[in-house]
Amino acid sequence: MKQTLVALMAFGLMTTVAFAHSKTEQTTPANNATVEAVKILEMRFDDPMRVTAISMTGPDGAVDIERQTGMDAVTEFRALPPADLTHGHYTVDWRGLSADGHPMQGSFGFTLSN
Repeated sequence: MKQTLVALMAFGLMTTVAFAHSKTEQTTPANNATVEAVKILEMRFDDPMRVTAISMTGPDGAVDIERQTGMDAVTEFRALPPADLTHGHYTVDWRGLSADGHPMQGSFGFTLSN
């Protein structure tokens, strides 16, 4: 009985810790979307995230993006891509620190159509 109680408490602690990390709820453009134009890159998190690095690659390699959101922890992050993106597939990679201080990372991709 005592071992079962300890196991249940440990499981409860692990699930609480697992749910404490921020996660991306939504991106603009949506992950795997095909779009005709991209005017802004956005990520929405369920808890504040301090995005420490963001990069974008496309069919011609690395793409310079302009960060609109500072280094504070936010639930909505924004960056601007250049206006002259060529058609093809793009991937946005990011790294950050969640509200509880854990390093996080993720990515999303989209295709710019003709």
